[in-house]
Amino acid sequence: MRHLALAAFCLLSGSAPGQVEPGRWAFNPAPDDFRADALLDLRFLNEKEAGGSGFVTVDANGDFLLGDGRPARFWSVNTTVGREKPFVVRPRGRKTEPDLAQHARFLAKRGVNMVRLHAHLNPDLKAKPSAKLADVNEQERDWIWRTVAAMKREGIYTTISPYWANTMQLSNNWGIPGGADQAAHGLLFFDEKMQEGYKAWLRALFAETNPYTGVPLAREPAVAIIQLQNEDSLVFWTVNNLKGAQRLNLGRRFAAWVQQKYGSLELAMKEWSGNTVRGDDPASGVLEFHNIWEMTQVRRGGVARRLADQLQFWTETMYRFNREMADYLLFDLGCAQLVNAGNWKSADPVRLEDAERWSYTAANVIAVNRYFSGVHNGPNRGWAIVNGDEFTSPSALLGPRDFPLNLKQVRGYPMLVTESAWVMPMAYATEGPFLVAAYLSLTGVDSFCWFSTGDDEWTPPQSANGYLPSQGKWLFGNPDMLGTFPAAALTFRLGYVRRGEPVVREERALGDLWQRRTPIIAESPSFDPNRDSGDIAPESSVKAGVDPLAFLAGPVEAVYGGDPARTAVADLAQYITDEGKTVRSVTGEIVLNTELGFCTVDTPKAQGVAAFFRNRGEFTLSDVAIRSANDYGTVMVVAMDDLPIRESGRILVQVGTQSRPTGWKEQPKQITTSEGRMLDGFEVASYGQAPWQVARAAVEITVNTGGLTRATVLDMNGNKRGEIRLERTEGGWRFRFPEDAMYVVLQ
Repeated sequence: MRHLALAAFCLLSGSAPGQVEPGRWAFNPAPDDFRADALLDLRFLNEKEAGGSGFVTVDANGDFLLGDGRPARFWSVNTTVGREKPFVVRPRGRKTEPDLAQHARFLAKRGVNMVRLHAHLNPDLKAKPSAKLADVNEQERDWIWRTVAAMKREGIYTTISPYWANTMQLSNNWGIPGGADQAAHGLLFFDEKMQEGYKAWLRALFAETNPYTGVPLAREPAVAIIQLQNEDSLVFWTVNNLKGAQRLNLGRRFAAWVQQKYGSLELAMKEWSGNTVRGDDPASGVLEFHNIWEMTQVRRGGVARRLADQLQFWTETMYRFNREMADYLLFDLGCAQLVNAGNWKSADPVRLEDAERWSYTAANVIAVNRYFSGVHNGPNRGWAIVNGDEFTSPSALLGPRDFPLNLKQVRGYPMLVTESAWVMPMAYATEGPFLVAAYLSLTGVDSFCWFSTGDDEWTPPQSANGYLPSQGKWLFGNPDMLGTFPAAALTFRLGYVRRGEPVVREERALGDLWQRRTPIIAESPSFDPNRDSGDIAPESSVKAGVDPLAFLAGPVEAVYGGDPARTAVADLAQYITDEGKTVRSVTGEIVLNTELGFCTVDTPKAQGVAAFFRNRGEFTLSDVAIRSANDYGTVMVVAMDDLPIRESGRILVQVGTQSRPTGWKEQPKQITTSEGRMLDGFEVASYGQAPWQVARAAVEITVNTGGLTRATVLDMNGNKRGEIRLERTEGGWRFRFPEDAMYVVLQ
């Protein structure tokens, strides 16, 4: 559907591809022809063919390895290109179908080596009302098969996420208790009929031969990860929506679990001090559940003990499903891929998140979906931007508590962010790839999957669905993010920023998870280490909460089923200074200043800054000096030949500023949040049209290196556009970055 969007948008808005606004340049790149003499093409970072050396595996530290044992780092995106094969009118009028081969080559050129396919294998009842539960969605399967084949040829691995309860439709003809009059959330974890259908879809996808490769996906090493399901949990608010036969079903299972634990329901009631819930029917072998809201509150005595059992039962139910499905993939279908159980969140990001995360340890890989976004109020805020919408525009440079990579990693498991982006209509997205590359490297988080694209090259400003006059919001294919991929991907994938030693290692007994004891550190921006530290496990060697800015100093790890007495925290006072306004990495290579709003990276092979230059316009790093008159932006100077910048014979200089659709207008507005707080924000006066308008660069750069004599300006396809003058300085060269470009290569 996204491919219909551009054609419809041009009709709805009258795109003006040649228009240039004051202080900006029109972003309207030609389709990439992948010239052999392109000076910027990162395809060489990928293998000749994904999976050429075997299946991706995990080492003892929880890091990815290629089939030949080499460490693997994945710069990843979510894509839906080719899903529906519609026609699309490109900005220059070329009419064609979305081209998966073109798309794969385009991504590889910009540093991508993994795609995630957020798919829906369940039957499509709108297209086929008579479908049986075991019928796979053949159109989705064909898209997955085609995409795996296309990406494989460009050295790009695939993660497959085949199921999302949110889009699962039920039929009264399938024999699922409760029928079609219910949402599917939570059912897959325990309903046996649902699980039968799910297994049938997996078998149809992985066991049958992919006609585009001649190999079943089960034996396809270009498929790296299988994600069991997307965004569902029994410890999220949706569990309250279980009703009727399904709630009764789960209640019977709970009663049987309790009876096994205590010997009888009567003994359990004594342990719970007689605590009951309306709907309990011990005589019939049914126990009702407390509303999950109770788990977000401090409770004592019998009710707390019952809540602990309820949480343990729910979480073990998810763990058991995850283990059984991972075994089904491995032993029944012969899949050799890694398995990720899920990527969701809990009803309480402090008290319940570790229990949710523990349920994923039944498989190989841990994941989470987490976006960086502000307030967005409007009639279609879940998917579209229209005139009259209200929004705020935060920056992680000024407010890093919401930074998506503030993650507590489970020791021994890879950690992925399977969906994320700096979400439109926020204005500070060019910091995203810069910060992600730096902090992925520092913390050892294994990948960050940008969400999402349905366009085989760039995503222009366009209708969110192809029909409604609007702008889409769930995208990364603009100049701010996709445009700044190359230097970020180089930095991350070649390991130019060092990984730090853990600054926090929290070992948690499973009983403390069930009792909802507070951890010493939590990912939620609401976590207060002073307020929330009153219920830490008594056995913990750390008695107080840890400053959440520790996530930006180095890796934060959790060990589940461990010994709380072995919990350890580094001396954070040497890294978090100026009353929390400055955070330095344990490696000394990254500095974040939240008062002035800048982050510097200073390593031998990669140096740069993301900054509000209006607050500080000059930065001097080890080999690079940067001066900018822009309001905001990023500058990255990265060796392309894996040599220190001082010795490199080829250096990429990349500048990102800000972009908005042509004609975009916003005006200041006070916004009232759902909690009643007043925030300074904006109202969309005009959502604009294609093309993007990019703020002109006002940047001067000095690079201290002796062997370079030529500076070549590149277009957005990495092709030579012209030369610029270098001015000799003591030990290096100075030049003015071109106003209407994003890449310069020094040779």
